[in-house]
This record gives sequence, structure tokens and C-alpha cells, in this order.
Amino acid sequence: MHVFRGQDTSKGIALFPQLCRRLTSYFADGATLFLINSAQFGLRNEVCTRVQLETYLVQGERMTREEFFAVSSMLELTTKGSFIQWRSPIQSGYAENDIAAARLFLSPQGWVAPTLVFLHSLMSASDFGYRRIARRLNRAGWNAALVHLPFHYSRVPRGSINGALALSANLPRNGETIRQAVKEVRQLLALFRKRGCTQFGLIGTSFGGWIGALVSFLEEDLSYMALLQPVADVENAIWVSPAGEAIRAQLEKASIPAGITRRHAHLTSPMSGRPLIDPDRIRLVGGRFDSIVPLHVLRNLRDAWPGSRLLEVDQGHFGYAAMGAALREFEALRPQTPTFP
Repeated sequence: MHVFRGQDTSKGIALFPQLCRRLTSYFADGATLFLINSAQFGLRNEVCTRVQLETYLVQGERMTREEFFAVSSMLELTTKGSFIQWRSPIQSGYAENDIAAARLFLSPQGWVAPTLVFLHSLMSASDFGYRRIARRLNRAGWNAALVHLPFHYSRVPRGSINGALALSANLPRNGETIRQAVKEVRQLLALFRKRGCTQFGLIGTSFGGWIGALVSFLEEDLSYMALLQPVADVENAIWVSPAGEAIRAQLEKASIPAGITRRHAHLTSPMSGRPLIDPDRIRLVGGRFDSIVPLHVLRNLRDAWPGSRLLEVDQGHFGYAAMGAALREFEALRPQTPTFP
């Protein structure tokens, strides 16, 4: 009679949850990749020309990062409930997008309380999760601020898909979109400082992680930063990542070669700078099943930022484990923050 060995069965049982997470990640990432590339296919007539790109790159080669992302005063600041809006320092030509916006979740202490700034992912369309986190932060005496990044949320041009115009085959517009976002985040931090806030944290996801990295090259008073699956290698994102498939096809038709945007890396690449904050307070979070920003890309970023830590979680590019890990690290570094399961 055949006897089943208990230890063999238990190994299979132990592997089953991870297999489920891998399959769930595969289908979630696949569905989102389909949406991203479908949206870009709809923008196939928006590709830049080689001449337009060359002109833009030449202009950028003459600038420093500090000049490119120079911060200016907020203009036409208005408040509507928990939302603030102001005129963007970069005018894109899209009326909706040229009004910068953020949703604020102020604690009972008001503006002077320490503030955690969230920068969302590409094509993010709901702030439900951020609202839940913000309520818990408020109870612990922290403010939260969700920035509406260019071409998202309240800033989607009429007739456009949420987030589609933020990254496309129009590479000069991509550069100006990143510039716009970084400048706006810097303006928001300056507003909080003006109103008495002296301590900041930042959590950025994917596209928002890219922007957060660039902000950290320019702002010194971040006490904590977590970047969740950030777009760390721009060339990889365009020319290798499955999220760039439609963009690659359009650029190849326009005879724009791979690698040309490295000439802009000194301004817009997370790999080409070093955060001004204490590296012990930087957390990079990557998904073990992520095909969009694979772990080897984040390991390269960790190595480029000595002292930073890389946390690996069981998810693809999209999921909740990364945010949970980032918030637990935030709690460990800031004892006055709430406990996140």
C-alpha cells in the first residue's frame, strides 16, 4: 500500500498561496497593460517628429535640474471643500490640465501637523484607498495630501482617457508633464511650510514614484520616502517594458531610435541623481511578479542610491501589498503614526 508522506503534502500546500498570488498578479497586470496600450493606440497620431524631439533635447541639454524644476509662487489659489486648486506653473494647452489640484486631509491640528504626501500611479482613477489611509493618519495627528498629477482625476481633458496623455509617444510632452508635476509638488510643499508644517513624508506609486524620486533630488526636508514600483529606468519603460509596447511601435514608425532620450536623463531620470534626504529613510518597494518594473530595475536604483532599502512583496505591478509594506515602514520610523496591518 502506498503511503503519502506528510512533509511532501505540506510543501505543496505552502506553495499554493504564492501560486495564487502569482496568477492573480499575472491577470491583474495583463488587464491593466491591455488598457494602457489600448489608450496609447488611440493616441497614435500624437507621436512627435524627430525634429521636434531634437529641438526639445537640445533645450534640455542647456539646463540644470534646478533650473528645469525651479519652483515658483502659487497663483490663483482656491479652496473647494477638501480640494485646493491653483494655476499650474506649466501651461500644457489643455485647460483642465492647467489647473493644478490636490485633495487635503487635515488632522485636527490643521496645517501645522506633519504631512504625508501621496503621488498616485498612472491612470489611477479612484482615491478610495487613500481616503481610508488618510483617516487613520488624521487620528494619529498627521495630515495627508493626494496630489492630482497631470492629466488625472480633476485634470482629464474633455474627450480624453484618464491619464492617457501623461505618457505617450509625444516625448517632449512627456518631459513637460514630468516637469509640471515636480514643480507642482514643490509648490504644495512650499504652501504647507508657509502655513507652519515642518515635517513631511512622501509615498509615490509607479508614475508617482518617478515624480517622487525627482522631488527628492530638490527638497531636503522629507523625513521619509517610499517609492512603490517607481518608473526608475525611463529607457526600460519605453523600449523594454510591456507597458510601452504601443508607444514603441509609434516611435519606431517615426524613426526615433532607442536611447535618444538618455540626453534628457540628467533632468528626468531617477537613476541620474541622488536624494537629498537621509538614505536610511528611503524605501523602495518592488513586486516579485512585476513585469512592468521588474525587481532588477529597482535593484539598480537601490545601488545608485547607497543606503536605501529595497523591500520585495508578493504582487505584480498592481496590488495592495506594496502600500502595506510602505506604511508599516513609515510607522516604524515615525512612532506617532498608526499601526497598519
